Amino acid sequence: MTLRNRFTLISSLSFGIVSIITSAVIFFAYYDSTKIFYFEKLRNTALISAIYYLEKDELPKNRHAQIKQEYNHLIQNNRVAVYNQNNQVTFGHNLNDKNIKPIHLQAARNNKGTQFMSGNEFYYGIFYPDNQGDFVVFVKSPNDSFQSQIWRLAIIMVSVLIIGLLAIYFLSRYLSKVVYKPISNVVERINKVDYNNISTAITSTNTNDEIEDLIKSYNKLLGRISENVLLQQNFINYVSHEFKTPLAAISGNLEVFAQRDRTPEEYKKVAKESLENVFEIENILNNLLLMSGMTKLEASHKQVRVDELIWKIYEKLEPKAKEKQSTLKVELQVTKPALLEFPGNETLLYLALYNIVENAIKYSQDHPIVINLSEKDSKLNIEVKDQGKGIHSDDLSKITETFYRGQNVENVKGSGIGLSLSQSIFDHHHILMKITSSVNVGTSVVLEFPVHS
Repeated sequence: MTLRNRFTLISSLSFGIVSIITSAVIFFAYYDSTKIFYFEKLRNTALISAIYYLEKDELPKNRHAQIKQEYNHLIQNNRVAVYNQNNQVTFGHNLNDKNIKPIHLQAARNNKGTQFMSGNEFYYGIFYPDNQGDFVVFVKSPNDSFQSQIWRLAIIMVSVLIIGLLAIYFLSRYLSKVVYKPISNVVERINKVDYNNISTAITSTNTNDEIEDLIKSYNKLLGRISENVLLQQNFINYVSHEFKTPLAAISGNLEVFAQRDRTPEEYKKVAKESLENVFEIENILNNLLLMSGMTKLEASHKQVRVDELIWKIYEKLEPKAKEKQSTLKVELQVTKPALLEFPGNETLLYLALYNIVENAIKYSQDHPIVINLSEKDSKLNIEVKDQGKGIHSDDLSKITETFYRGQNVENVKGSGIGLSLSQSIFDHHHILMKITSSVNVGTSVVLEFPVHS
């Protein structure tokens, strides 16, 4: 069932139920008020009948004749019965009415009046004390007029109800069309999207309503899908390029090497080069696997000495810096030792910091690299600064994207994963990474650690 049909059904049922309940309340209220009105008329008739029959001996003849003339249409002998104390009819001609029972006569005496319906008749009785004795006056009237009014009212209300329900249904259909027209427009625009270029967002309605939120959510989802597709494309390009290079080097060396016998030294050289290429492929795969499982990483944090991680990295990369004709220097300017203790995953933090320092060495161009640990606003800051190639301003905003490499990397080996992996690890630990750089001046990577208890 479509949303439009569902809206029509729910609104029609809701208004229909309310209309039926309202009609029923009006009908029964009118029924009761009309019945009360008829009983009031009978009460007046009973009172006039009592005066006519029981006050005849006390009224002047001309006055009695006047009353008879004025109320003759109300006083009909066959409709009136005046009962004495022995429950016998003494006046009127409504004799032996089986519907008037002793219980009704007693109720009239006890309550000064009583009323009831029986068959097609209304009955009303009053207690009337007189100098001749205590009497009960009962009058009756057919309820044909009452039934006729009730039937007319029922027919009118049912007709109005049916017309109202039809009106509500068609109005709901119209309103559903109006209400869901924006959604239909959004669906139409989504269907017109060129899926060969899914990064194209659909235009906003600028209405600041739920439809606008839906469009924003759709565009955001589309953007994420586009990013994932682009990431997959880059991954394929990366795999085909980066993996091909070491594999080609391995296969090429082995093919050339197999053409004739070699000396032990040549065997060792080829084996060493092949192993280096194998280790490079293994390192790339490990980084990719680590990145893919980053979001599923379970909490495995413990207190880590950040300065000890830095010194381990220094010991590991200092020889590599010397190979690049560069130097690696560590400056410790922290006065509060507690700031050097940080709750986190030691392996991941080591890997992230290692990638930052290794990148600085790769692009240092024989200039020194400084690792500075300092404190600012009661927080630990680490700055890794080099004086190398630097990064173009166009590349700076994209440099942490997976597989992205700057324009000026030239022949420096790299996979485009290191910074992206480091960014993911720092985000996981709520560490803020800021990168500033100028071409041929150098790059500064500042890490702001959060305050921890």
